[in-house]
Amino acid sequence: MNITMILEMAASAGDRAAVTADGRSLTASELLTLARGAAHRFRDHSAVLYLGTSHLAYPVALFGAAIAGVPFIPVNYRLGDEQTAAILARHPGALVLRQAELDILLMRTEPPAEAEEPAGQDPDSVAVVLYTSGTTAEPKAATLRHRHLLSYIWNTQEFMATEEAEATLVAVPPYHVAGLMNLLTNLYSGRRVVYLGPFEAVAWLETVRREGVTHALVVPTMLARIVTAVRGDDARTPTLRSLAYGGARTPRTVVERALRIFPDTGFVNAYGLTETASSVTVLGPEDHRRALAASDPAGRDRLGSVGRPLPGVEIQIRTEAGEPSDAGETGLVFLRGEQIAGEYGGRSVLDADGWFATRDRGRLDAEGYLFIEGRADDTIIRGGENIAPAEIEDVLLACPGILEAAVVGLPDPEWGQRIAAVVVGSGDPDDIRQWVKERLRSSKTPDVVVFRSELPKTDTGKLLRRTLLAELETSHA
Repeated sequence: MNITMILEMAASAGDRAAVTADGRSLTASELLTLARGAAHRFRDHSAVLYLGTSHLAYPVALFGAAIAGVPFIPVNYRLGDEQTAAILARHPGALVLRQAELDILLMRTEPPAEAEEPAGQDPDSVAVVLYTSGTTAEPKAATLRHRHLLSYIWNTQEFMATEEAEATLVAVPPYHVAGLMNLLTNLYSGRRVVYLGPFEAVAWLETVRREGVTHALVVPTMLARIVTAVRGDDARTPTLRSLAYGGARTPRTVVERALRIFPDTGFVNAYGLTETASSVTVLGPEDHRRALAASDPAGRDRLGSVGRPLPGVEIQIRTEAGEPSDAGETGLVFLRGEQIAGEYGGRSVLDADGWFATRDRGRLDAEGYLFIEGRADDTIIRGGENIAPAEIEDVLLACPGILEAAVVGLPDPEWGQRIAAVVVGSGDPDDIRQWVKERLRSSKTPDVVVFRSELPKTDTGKLLRRTLLAELETSHA
């Protein structure tokens, strides 16, 4: 079996609209017909590379590739010519679908007989290849097989369990794992997927009201812009039941403000990686409400967690030596489960027992809530002490006048590394340093504070530390 089963099951369940984009909708049956026609075109190619936006052709191409038995590879359409050419060179014999060609896939032609059934039903065959964001290293081609995608769906969704009027607004790009899995999960559960064009906060709010959106997914940068843009009646979104955010660390101040602006909406924070075929932990609506109302610091701090593991997912925190850590101790995050791929270009990086090293640092509290403290590669080593940038960033974000903050380590001949804080906002550098010193300690106080109008980020809101560090190393050599 492969992901085509999802579309076939949805098509057999009725004629409700499945996807909407640019004012046009397709049912699951229409998608299946178009995908079968596309599969005939795809069969003679080694893969399908999709270089377009969130278009109705996206699900057609995804399922067309699955029916044809070839990998689907959505590529960042914002990449420069050189980067795009390098990716294309890695996939000889692939069919490349560019934005100008997408409408061709929506032509309603009767598919040839040989294209009506999937070319293969092997769940271990490659379904999708996604290029990681490469925030701390060069992007890698993460391989997701059909069994990984289906495992996530079987463990987290119920077939056609939603009301026909429900709709999910997807604002993340098609080359992100969240964009892929939101299509599959909502198609299976019966909820219409509404694709948003280029993100703009006011347009997002207008779309929620116009389309009667009940569920939505955003990345932290989008959430911050939404809560900043809300004015008066703009917060009136009576149909919005659930708002999920994730993909990068979200400042707690942004989450708290969003909870107050949309008091009738259930918030969900999800943590996952490209290599894990979507989310592995979730902080649900009730968790958010309890944390916001908590009077004790520990209870309120739970807003900074990414929740507890989903069914079928195991989490283990290990020391640098590879030993399991105790509850509350920070270490390296390892994951195991049927949805965990942990594979790049056909090479598995799972250990002998099936554990995937995320390269994230984190901790589990006594109740099993996971707190992510940043990438292991981001750790600053100052005078032999390991310092997590996230800890300092959280303190900086609580400082009056600071809107965004990033902390990196610059080379230092005496201490090994010195701490540089890059902030968006206003304030006096000495006052900011004193703010951190009073709340942490001298060894975690930034040696230098740099003001910027914005921080370098990916399209999904992840901080590009490599870019920021390179800029600082040049300007503060």
